[in-house]
Amino acid sequence: MTIFEQRESNIRAYSRVYPVTFKTAKNARQIDENGKEYIDFFAGAGVLNFGHNNPLMIKAMVDYLQSDGVLHSLDMQTTAKAEFMQAFTDVILKPRGMKHKMQFMGPTGTNAVEAAMKLARRATGRTDILAFSKGFHGMTLGALAATANQYFRGAAGVPLNHVTHAAFGCEKPCMNCVQGCGLANLKALRARYLDPSSGLQAPAAILLETIQAEGGVNVASKEWIQNLASFAKELGAVLIIDDIQVGCGRTGNYFSFEDLGIEPDIICLAKGIGGAGTPLAMNLVSPELDKHWSPGEHTGTFRGQSLSFVAGKVALDYFRNEDLMEQVFIQADAVKSAIQPLLDSDNSLQLRGKGMIFGLDVGDGERAAAIVQTCFKKGLIIAACGTGGRVLKIIPPLTIPQEDLISGLTILTDAVRNVMEEAA
Repeated sequence: MTIFEQRESNIRAYSRVYPVTFKTAKNARQIDENGKEYIDFFAGAGVLNFGHNNPLMIKAMVDYLQSDGVLHSLDMQTTAKAEFMQAFTDVILKPRGMKHKMQFMGPTGTNAVEAAMKLARRATGRTDILAFSKGFHGMTLGALAATANQYFRGAAGVPLNHVTHAAFGCEKPCMNCVQGCGLANLKALRARYLDPSSGLQAPAAILLETIQAEGGVNVASKEWIQNLASFAKELGAVLIIDDIQVGCGRTGNYFSFEDLGIEPDIICLAKGIGGAGTPLAMNLVSPELDKHWSPGEHTGTFRGQSLSFVAGKVALDYFRNEDLMEQVFIQADAVKSAIQPLLDSDNSLQLRGKGMIFGLDVGDGERAAAIVQTCFKKGLIIAACGTGGRVLKIIPPLTIPQEDLISGLTILTDAVRNVMEEAA
């Protein structure tokens, strides 16, 4: 038995799907202790947008360590934080006319969601949060209440209250969608909230992923998003966009909502903003909301991790011009071209996505699991998501070399074809 089997908690999950011990990694490849290489179409679920061991970020972190840079500072002022914040202001916020404040909390996405929900409740004096079916927002109790997946919710051990779930407005309705999608549902929801006899209380916030990554790569339609944003204003609710997995350039813009014509009150970021894979979470908060915080009212021992500030500042250099985002669209076209023959030959398959996050819905969790294992044996790491694990999520580093992308897509399409033929 390995040390993992002997001593690691039964909670371990991905290590069961990929039962090897990884030793090194570079850009879009991981190498196990036996020297076998794997193309990475998972990228830490969106953490490694800029690849494993990005050399520019590694150099910056090593230089910082060798200069005795401050590694831990709670929320005290450091040069690393100042340089990150200035770069984020200059590269991301000012060009978009955004006046949002930056709030650093505990270093994971669920910490960002918890802080956003707390602030919305504090600012509005309301309790309920409106979230959406198939959404995923984290594992701590507040964020878990907004998460829809019953498997995750079932581990809470306490009631998960004060969140109402509504149907998500998909651009391309997912197969066998039991909740329904689109403007008709939103119109009906609006009527219920505005009906003084419906029994519904106006929410403190509307919490939304523009693309439900873990939920099956469900992409919201632009019209639905715009109507929802207007609805939030009508209700006096805080609009929170959870951009934790699909932000930081994943969709071809820094934020996933940039082409949707909305102005969120709070934007939750994590995963990719640390650049190199070191943890960091940050909320962008409108100044009007931020004034509702009192000093030290929401804390965290690791709010603002110095190495993440250093690497994250380097990551922002990728957004000083359009080169990387143009590459994202080129790579996205390669993905669609590779998958299209599968869709043409089997109408039970569906591809959804935006930029460089795609979900290939194969309609069944067992088939998806078989494809994942077939890919892994052939040297491709890919994960399943969505209801019953039926969707294969394609989310490689944005910096993946073209040859690795094509090789990985060849492994994937061959695996899908073989498994689907066996299931027929």
